Amino acid sequence: MKIVCVGGGPAGLYFAILAKLRSNDHDVTVVERNSAGVTHGWGVVFSDKLFYNLYSNDFESAHEIRESSAHCNPTKIHIQGKLAGLLDSYTLSIARRRLLDILAKRAMELGVEIRFEHEAKDSSEFADADLIVACDGMNSRLRHLYTSHFQTNVDVGQNKYIWLGTHKVFDAFTFAFEETSAGWIWFHAYRFDNDTSTFIAECSPQTWKGLGFDELGPDESIALLEGIFESYLDDNPLIDQMSRFGKAAWLNFQRITNESWYHDNIVLMGDAAHTTHFTIGSGTELALEDAISLAKKLHKREDLQSALKAYEEERRFALRIPQIAAYNSARWFEHLQRHIDQDAEPFVSSLVNRMQPKNGRYSGFSGFSRLW
Repeated sequence: MKIVCVGGGPAGLYFAILAKLRSNDHDVTVVERNSAGVTHGWGVVFSDKLFYNLYSNDFESAHEIRESSAHCNPTKIHIQGKLAGLLDSYTLSIARRRLLDILAKRAMELGVEIRFEHEAKDSSEFADADLIVACDGMNSRLRHLYTSHFQTNVDVGQNKYIWLGTHKVFDAFTFAFEETSAGWIWFHAYRFDNDTSTFIAECSPQTWKGLGFDELGPDESIALLEGIFESYLDDNPLIDQMSRFGKAAWLNFQRITNESWYHDNIVLMGDAAHTTHFTIGSGTELALEDAISLAKKLHKREDLQSALKAYEEERRFALRIPQIAAYNSARWFEHLQRHIDQDAEPFVSSLVNRMQPKNGRYSGFSGFSRLW
């Protein structure tokens, strides 16, 4: 089978690896618009469950990913500079660039061709391919070409957020909430290597505009955030990868869903097929699980259409719980004002249980080590 993966992110590279491992006769090509070693983003978070799947499918790359991962333990929750909650937790994270380097190296060792600096503008350039995997992100060009068939839905979130980095090492997965003259603003942060952390700042659109972010340039925006969160950064600057484009990279989260995941020989994977809110930290994990599922279905079924149908059905079912959790989490942060005026204990409990339906409980919560 001749396979082309459009998009050299984790999903495309890992699927290419698994396709070659299941049959060396597969002719697999990955096309990526960026240069080798170039990526946007900071750290990504993994669960132990994912590592079990990675080891089961390709021990070599799984071992290298695990060895390159950082541990964040426990979870800390701060309100106005004071520690409000300290929770038992265990998180593994890795630099997105390091993850891509590991997967690209492994794929090429197995005979996968990777074409960097190649932007696929139309599926017609892959007319000889038996399967085209559209794993080119939430703004997938291939998906956009067939929007009427995939019936893509885009639900835009209310809050503004910006994805940054810092050399302040957050050994604990950290939430911190600060009240300003324009309202509440907060960040989520975690380390992903020895000297760098992901730092995501978020606030309501009213606070964002009230603080003047709608008119500030990238340097001014970063300086303002550094001032607001000064007590947490220990004189370490915030780093904006997108500042070279001339404006601060504030975004509204886009929840992507599709009524159909495949059309003829084109199939969606990862963020091209679905997105989950960043506050549950599952986007890359779910994309890799897509890759595992598609590789297995193609290997077990001779007919391409039945394999794609089985893949879509399996992944839709698997995504039901994380998608509900992500929706509930996003809504909780969009309505922070309803929760933030509580005392520390009920507020922290509400934050921990935000992913569950109303009056539900978060089954993974192991309790407070200490609570103020």
